[in-house]
This record gives sequence, C-alpha cells and structure tokens, in this order.
Amino acid sequence: MTAEPPPWSGTFAGHGGIPLVADVWGEAPSPPVLLLHGGGQTRHAWHGAGPRLAALGWRAVAPDLRGHGASGWSADGDYGLGLFADDVRALVAELGDRPVLVGASLGGLSSLLAAGEAPRAAVRALVLVDVAHRPDPQGARRVAEFMRHRPEGFADLDEAAEAVSAYLPHRTRRDDPGAEGMRKNLRRQGDRWVWHWDPRMPDSFAGRMDPPGMAERLLDAARRADVPILLVRGGNSDVVGADIAEEFCDSVPRARRVDVADAGHMVAGDRNEHFVDAIVPFLEGIA
Repeated sequence: MTAEPPPWSGTFAGHGGIPLVADVWGEAPSPPVLLLHGGGQTRHAWHGAGPRLAALGWRAVAPDLRGHGASGWSADGDYGLGLFADDVRALVAELGDRPVLVGASLGGLSSLLAAGEAPRAAVRALVLVDVAHRPDPQGARRVAEFMRHRPEGFADLDEAAEAVSAYLPHRTRRDDPGAEGMRKNLRRQGDRWVWHWDPRMPDSFAGRMDPPGMAERLLDAARRADVPILLVRGGNSDVVGADIAEEFCDSVPRARRVDVADAGHMVAGDRNEHFVDAIVPFLEGIA
C-alpha cells in the first residue's frame, strides 16, 4: 500500500485579514472542498478525509478556524458565530470556483450562515457533519463542559490522552490517537500542555450553544442557501438526535440525511472511512 501524499500548508486571509493556516490536498484545477472543523478542534481533524477526497479528484482545503491551532486569535477575544461565518465567506471568495462546504459542528453552523445570509457565499453544496438548526441540550452541555475543563492544562501527553478517552469512551483503542497523536491539538505553555486554542474562546461560547431565535435563523439560512445539503449524523450522537435531524430535513426542501453507524458527534474522527463513504455519492452528484 502506498503512503498518502502529505498536504502542503498555506495561509489564507479571513475576515479583517486574520491569518488562517490551512492544509491542502490536491491540485488547483480540481474543484475545491472546504473542510471546516468543530469548536476546539484543529485542521488535523481532516487528515484522514483530505487525502481520500484528493484521490477522488477534489482539492481539499482544511483551515484552522480563528482562535484554533496555528491560525490567528481575535484581538478582542470575540468569537461570535457571525465572525466565523465572515471567515468562511472570505475563504470562499479567495478559493473561488464555488467550493463545497463540509462543516462539523461550529464549522457547519458557520457554513450555514455564510451560505444563507447576506452577503451569501457562492458555494455549490453544503455537508453538515453532526450539526443542524438546534442541538440536544444535554449533548451540547457536555461539549461545552469539556472545552471549559482543565484550563490549567496537563502535565504530559498521556494525561491529556486519558482526558480525551474519558470524554470519548465509545472510541476503540485502534481509533484512539494516543499520547503522541495529541500533540496536534496541544501546545506547550511553560511546563504544561494546554489545548491549542485561545483560552478566551470557551467563555465566548458560553450561553451561545442554542440562544433564543437561533434555530429559526439557521433554518431560514439553510432554505435561503438554495443548494443541495447533506446532513451527516453520527449514529450514536448525543448532540444531533434522529428527531432533530428529521426535523431539519423536513423543514429544508433541498436537505437529505445519512447516518454513520457507531460514530458520535465527532463523526470523521470516530469513523473516518465510513464518513467519506457516506459523502462520496453526494459529492459525485454535484461535481
């Protein structure tokens, strides 16, 4: 079996010129797919999906969102959803050629607003990865609590890996990145390892998981985007229940849904091969 070619890294300009570092697989003439990770993740969340999409003829671009990974931080500590949507608009404009947006959680919400609210980003389709117009309150609370947990960081990589394993108990040992795999999501701060995001960001998210009126706003954006939408739900997700996914698809004429068995909220991380298999027919249909 031949090794997958490594990505090349570049820097794009987000809203206000904020630098957004991205990994890219594939060549420029290929149609672009913009891979947008969830809150608290980094571009490395797509390092399984990116090479496979490139092999299928796409140019996969996976940026670190603002405040995450190697990208810039908001100077004033503001991480409102509208800012992330503006970053998506800037990325779409820079890429051109009407990319497909594949957004997980925060990346999916940002994609919905960017594509469906003025000024609407010129995209050809949306893939929403375990995110819809509203979350299950208990699941959303669990995500928020994990992000706010351990702001002091960890003594070593093993301690961090144990914390992630406790948060994602459904992952098998084969799927667990282990201590060394944690390096991509952590950075050194003195003698500690801390999460690779702006520590002000979890506080900025507090109370914004499902504010009044947001569900209606997101449904309206999904309808106004007027592009094919695929909702990829983790079969074991505690954030997007089957009832929520069904409600979304019933409310948005151009939306349809597929479930990935044995995956939780982090679908691509839990079952990457099955995730890519689930979206390939959709991508082929709009290529």
